[in-house]
Amino acid sequence: MQYHRNRRLRASEALRSLVRETVLSPADFVLPVFVIEGSSRREAISSMPGVSRLSIDLLVKECRELYQHGVRAVNIYAKISENLKDNAGTEAWNRDGLMQRAIREVKNAVPEMVLMPDVALDPYSMYGHDGIITEGKVDNDSTNDALARMAVSQAEAGADIVAPSDMMDGRVAAIREALEENNFKDVGILSYSAKYASSFYGPFRNALDSAPKDFENIPKDKKTYQMDFHNSREALNEVYKDVEEGADIIMIKPGMPYLDIVAKVREAIDLPIAVYHTSGEYAMLKAAAASGWVDNNLALMESLTCIKRAGADMIFTYAAKEAAKLLG
Repeated sequence: MQYHRNRRLRASEALRSLVRETVLSPADFVLPVFVIEGSSRREAISSMPGVSRLSIDLLVKECRELYQHGVRAVNIYAKISENLKDNAGTEAWNRDGLMQRAIREVKNAVPEMVLMPDVALDPYSMYGHDGIITEGKVDNDSTNDALARMAVSQAEAGADIVAPSDMMDGRVAAIREALEENNFKDVGILSYSAKYASSFYGPFRNALDSAPKDFENIPKDKKTYQMDFHNSREALNEVYKDVEEGADIIMIKPGMPYLDIVAKVREAIDLPIAVYHTSGEYAMLKAAAASGWVDNNLALMESLTCIKRAGADMIFTYAAKEAAKLLG
């Protein structure tokens, strides 16, 4: 006769915590932040309740608070004025640009904070694409040259890890070579290896004004370089290539709807895996909570735990400080 009862180990919170397989920590989180020009400026982002664009001085204050709550890393995006944008994204490697100044000031104020600035041309492109447009198409190889210059500029400013999110072929190798040649051998690369052409990026593009522009002879979306969401095996192909080219961490984006990809990649590689809990995922949770359909705190912590359970070593989430406070 069998007397196995799995429920014995679920009888109390104390018992459940003793046998818990997945445990979240504030150190698991990376907060994406949006920086703008000015002083003491905070611009609320309507599509992401609780998230704001911050001037550099307020970003420094935010990073100090984050570190006190146990969040040790930020992923920086710069929202620049339209008159600074062009097809080549040249403002992206301006030593005195908004991104570079933000990196320097945060690193000076909170030197222990890990800075992971975004490497992509869409915030700097007049067309809103992650690459340079040539004859109506995104030019992969000339874009790689620009991304390498951007990464070196960020490293010079004090970035710990550069995070190319563009999905150009071969850009990890181009960035790694440029960093080595410029004596930034210790600067890491977090590569968005499996980034899908997803509908979950809408609030982010609103926050950064980085959606493709409606110009004639300009691609209307990013599907020629971001991955087709119907595909799974292709993700492993992308990951393997980035690992070979020198990536230190690989990213899978989006998060919750793509946990099958996270689990599959976790089984295939030993490098650290980052997963992006996207703006759309965050916004849907906030909207459902505002309508009283879910409990925000419970649903948030369940979502983040599921991402880690699937195989993530770190989670990029707009709720990083909120979740850290709940854990604290």
